[in-house]
Amino acid sequence: MNILTEIKDRALAPTPPFFQKVKKAGLIIAAIGTAVLTAPGLVPAVLLAYAGYAVTAGTVLVTISQLTVDDGAFEKLLMH
Repeated sequence: MNILTEIKDRALAPTPPFFQKVKKAGLIIAAIGTAVLTAPGLVPAVLLAYAGYAVTAGTVLVTISQLTVDDGAFEKLLMH
C-alpha cells in the first residue's frame, strides 16, 4: 500500500475517544502559545520561548491524535 494513501486513510478514520480528548488539549495548548506569540506589546523573552514550545507540543499532540485510529474501524474502512 502506498504510504500517502495509508496516511490519508488513517487521517479520515474514526479517532478513539481518549485521543479525541488529547487532540482537544493539543489544540488548546497550541492556541494559547499562538496567542502569546502574537500578543501586542512587550512580552518577556522567556515567555516567548515557552510559547514557541507550546505551539510545537500542541501541534505534535494534534497530529499524533489525528493519525491514531481504532483498529476495528480502520480495518472496516480498508475493506470498503
